[in-house]
Amino acid sequence: MSIWSLVAEASLLVQFVMLLLFLASVISWVMIVQRGLYLRKARTLFHGFERQFWSGIDLNQLYRQGNGKTAEGAENIFRAGFKEFTRLRQQSGASSEAVMEGSQRAMRVALSREEEKLEQHLPFLASVASVSPYIGLFGTVWGIMNSFRGLANVHQATLATVAPGIAEALVATAMGLFAAIPAVLAYNRYSARAEAMLSYYHTFAEEFSAILHRQVHSKQVSS
Repeated sequence: MSIWSLVAEASLLVQFVMLLLFLASVISWVMIVQRGLYLRKARTLFHGFERQFWSGIDLNQLYRQGNGKTAEGAENIFRAGFKEFTRLRQQSGASSEAVMEGSQRAMRVALSREEEKLEQHLPFLASVASVSPYIGLFGTVWGIMNSFRGLANVHQATLATVAPGIAEALVATAMGLFAAIPAVLAYNRYSARAEAMLSYYHTFAEEFSAILHRQVHSKQVSS
């Protein structure tokens, strides 16, 4: 009884369950690799931009150096806040409170977009992690039911009679665990990393808001 023969000889419903679990496992592995690469890239870009930001470079020069279409992470937050800050300061009659509120609002919008990017595909991994064992268990229960129904037509039940049906049913449970275990491990790891990155973004936004606050009030004092 090879694994392939057990799958090939299973009932149509059990085969459908196995196919569903196989597809869920393949898709979850694609998302696991994609999420791992993206979170690693996001961490690298954040530390690189943070070093550049705190290097003493002029904020106008830093804004001109970047590209708004390809900005990611902290750079996207910086560009959103600084663009709105510059636009409001150029308006005559704009108070310092209005300038700060507008720039902070723009940064909050950018933060929400970055949060969506960090948490992309994580709900699917959570669903695979929680649902796959139950789908596999359903296939197992159905296969065992068919095995016991087949015993009604047998005068003498032996282990050789029952074993193939039970074995093919247990394959569904194994496939459910095979899909769920990597998904739950990846979800827990990537959720923690996404939360850490989001905390970095919030800290950067608060620090940048303090710098803008000093600039807008220093302009008022000098004027």
